[in-house]
Amino acid sequence: MSTVNSLTAEDLGSAAQRERRKRILDATISLATQGGFDAVQMRAVAEQADVALGTLYRYFPSKIHLLVSALGREFERVEAALRDKPLPGDDPADRVIYVLKKTTRGMQGDPHLTEALTRAFMFADASVQNEIHTVGMLLTSMLTRAMHPGRTDLTSDDVAIARVLGDVWLSALVGWVTGRSSAEEVSEQIEVAVRLLLR
Repeated sequence: MSTVNSLTAEDLGSAAQRERRKRILDATISLATQGGFDAVQMRAVAEQADVALGTLYRYFPSKIHLLVSALGREFERVEAALRDKPLPGDDPADRVIYVLKKTTRGMQGDPHLTEALTRAFMFADASVQNEIHTVGMLLTSMLTRAMHPGRTDLTSDDVAIARVLGDVWLSALVGWVTGRSSAEEVSEQIEVAVRLLLR
């Protein structure tokens, strides 16, 4: 089992390296949008990103590292879009439901990309733990911010609830990607879980 991790933006010292990483993730998302998980081949990513194949492997040791990092970037994009605007809802449950449903609709609107990112998340092993941790932290941050906007004194219970809700949401998304749940069922599962945990 590899213990090599992807290079994060923080690992990269120069603007050129950060730009190269961005191009690689852009190419990954583009290929996944066009053809899902199977369309993301390391050689194709390297060609589209205009980097050598060896360089790509230095940044991302495997296709799973690459796609889970792309999922993290998608969550960063969603979090940035939600960060500076007030969320609708009179209580924590309403706001969390809004965030999860909005994120879900956005992902369901791009089914090939969602399939690729979700499959990579499901296939990830311990060698991808840093990338999985980053994704989990982003999701937890989005949910705790929705639960308690503007608060910095979050309790361990707040964080635990957000983590459980994130796990339920990812599980519901897997159900949709694999055809076991409809979009409506995913929405219902999310709402039930949130209402139970945040009542």
